[in-house]
Formats: sequence, structure tokens, C-alpha cells
Amino acid sequence: MTAKTIVFFVAAILTATALRSGEVSVADYPTIHDAVKANPGRILHVPTGVYEIDRKIHLATDRSGLVGPGKIVQTNPESPIIEIEHATDVTLRDLTLTRADDKTNTPREGILAIDCRELRIENVRVLDNRTRDAAISLRECADARIKDCLVRNYMKIDIDDRTNSPLYGYAFHCIDGTGIAVRASTGTVIQGNRVVEENLLPTPENKVKFKLGSFVKKNPDKGSIIGQQTWDDEYVNNWHQGSAMIVTSPERSDRTQIVGNTIENAAQGIDLHCDHVIVSGNIVVNSFMGMKAMHGSRNVLIIGNQFIRNDLWSIGLMPGASSHAAGFEQSGVRNETANTDGGSIIANNIVSDFGRGDSHWIWGNDGVPFKFDTGQLPHNPPLENVVVTGNVLDDSKADGEPPLYRYAVVVPTGKDAPRNIRFSNNIFPPGHSGVANIDGIQ
Repeated sequence: MTAKTIVFFVAAILTATALRSGEVSVADYPTIHDAVKANPGRILHVPTGVYEIDRKIHLATDRSGLVGPGKIVQTNPESPIIEIEHATDVTLRDLTLTRADDKTNTPREGILAIDCRELRIENVRVLDNRTRDAAISLRECADARIKDCLVRNYMKIDIDDRTNSPLYGYAFHCIDGTGIAVRASTGTVIQGNRVVEENLLPTPENKVKFKLGSFVKKNPDKGSIIGQQTWDDEYVNNWHQGSAMIVTSPERSDRTQIVGNTIENAAQGIDLHCDHVIVSGNIVVNSFMGMKAMHGSRNVLIIGNQFIRNDLWSIGLMPGASSHAAGFEQSGVRNETANTDGGSIIANNIVSDFGRGDSHWIWGNDGVPFKFDTGQLPHNPPLENVVVTGNVLDDSKADGEPPLYRYAVVVPTGKDAPRNIRFSNNIFPPGHSGVANIDGIQ
């Protein structure tokens, strides 16, 4: 090969790399904002380096985007880092997004996407965006992909204010925050991500330090679903709030895939209020609640996941306050279609070392690895038509110790109890009160 040929091939490789990374570099402009404004509809390269910003980067044209490996640091806690709005085929890839060291607590998102189509967020690191909202938030999007991203340290100390709700009527100190949130969206793929919290853990020391669970205020009248003891004590034990991943807007979000993600040290690992969902190949470690599907979650396939060191439950299905039958009237609006829970499959999951997480001291031995429940309100239709098969409950760390759960499975009985829940070929070692609160579980 001649020297001229070698030069040609090297130039071709460099050109191809440049094209993959984006034809234009943000380093050629005074700010990233200037680069975006000057190049609508283009994917821009963010070279290695640190880029401080004091307002959000706004992407609002089709086929635009930013491609790393640069690090973008937001110094304004009142602003998202990147906002994408009303655009199709936008790409964010290989970036690191974070906030200034003294501005990590924020009411805003790291990435906020509103009304986008075919959005791709790939191999992006969102670090220390500590917010009650979400590090990555999608609203009213279609066919979006969040893939191979890292969300780390997304939770903050906050106040959960439920005084506007007649169901609750109080506000309390809490740890709150969400890693990835999807609202009113269809066709979403959440794949291969790692969502981990290392900063705020549910320790007794943090409970005392931040007065977690203690009421800040309460209404004159008790909320309708709150027990009298809780109301009088002015304390709740569910002060570890938020989810590593939540897909909500139960009558709008549809066709979601949550596949191959790793979740560590969350409050709730995966929280679903949506229909036609695949939850597969995920690992949820040390979250007091592994996953739940409620508020009208229908046709949820939960298969081949690992739930490790959960404390309250690993897999829970139940109606919620938003579940209703067809024709239900609420706030003067008649819902013509039903929003019910069920038609789901729970298969081939492994739940291990249940009750051995960081939250066991809060919940004690009353946790339930597999929980099926009634609704929160009288109008909630019952959960129905669920197959539970081929699951394994294993406590390899017990070493002769008694189990740290009361029952392996709980299915309530009586009025509005779950209907047609079918169990087969599961391995459910008994808890300290037995395998289940009903007969026939296998």
C-alpha cells in the first residue's frame, strides 16, 4: 500500500467519524446555544471538554441533536439541562449531563422531551440531577428510545404535599425523585439503562437527620383513605418516595418495553400505570418495592427478571384510585371506556434474598414477595385474569435463619377481591405464616 493510499484511507476514516459525530462542532461557536440556533435540523458534535451553561439547551427542529463525548454542566438549578419540544427524529448520544457542584438540587429535569416523535437518547449519562421530577422525562411522545444510559444520584430531600387531595390531606418530609419518567406516551423503549442512587439511602440516620415521614402540615379533616392512627401520630412510614422508572398516564400510555435495565437502591424500582407492557430481563436490587402495575395497567408481561433484596414486595399487581369501569363519572366527566387492571402474565422471575435490603428496618417481616391487592377506592374494579407461573423465590443468604416475610404470596378475599389469578409450577418457600393467605398456591 502506497503512502498516498494510506493517507486516503486515514482521511476517509476521519471523515466518516466526523460525519457520525456530527458535521458541525459546537466548539466552533461561542456557546452551544449559538451552535444550535445557527444549525437547525443538524446533529452537532460536542467534543471532549466541559461546557457550562446557565439556561436550557432547546432543540425544536426535526432531525437535530447533540452527540458527545463532551460534558455539559448546568449552573442554573431553575432550568432543565436539555429540552426537546415538538420535534421528530432528534438524537442525543454519548453526552454527560450534570449540574454544578453546589446546584445539584433542582426542581427541573436533566432531559425534558415534550411532544416528540422517534426520539433517541442513547449512551447519555445524567449525573447528580437531584429532582423530585425526573432526570430523564418524556411527555406526550411517540416511539421514543432511551437506551444504554446511566442515571446516577437523582433523589433529593423534599416535602410531599398531599393537602390538595381529599384522599390524604397532609404533607410530610421525604426522600423523593425519579430516574426515568414517561407520561402520556406510546411505543416507548427503555432498554439497557442503569439507574442507581448512591447519595440518599433509607437509613435510620437519614430518617432522624431529615425528619423523614413527619408531617409538615395537615388539613382540618382527615383524608378518606388514611387511618386514624396515622393521622393522630402525624407520621407515615412511606417517606422513601419516587421510582427508578415510571410509566404513567394510565389511559394514554401504551405499548412500552422495559428491557434489560439495572436498577439499584431505588424506592420503587419499576412503577407502571399503562397498558400493553413488556418488563423483561431487568435486575432490580435493593429497592423496597421491586415493581408494581396499577391504576388501570392491563396486559402487562413480566417475564425473566431478577428481583434482589426487596423489602415490601417484589412484584405487585393491584387496582389504584384511577381504575374504573366503563361509564364511570368523575368530576363531571363520563369515562366511556374502562380502565381496569389485569390480563397479565408473571412468569419465570427470580426473587432472591427478600427482606434483606436497606429498608427492612422500616417494613419489618410483613413484606410479601408476590402481592395481589384490592383497589384503593370503592369504584375500582377488581384485578382479574392473571397467570403466575414458573417463578422462584430463593433466600440463599438465610443459612438456616427464618424467612423475613410473612407469606410468599398474598391474595385478598371477600368483596372486590382479585379474580381468576392462576398459579402453577412456582417454587414458593413458606414465610413465617405460610406459603400464602389462601389455599391452592403452587
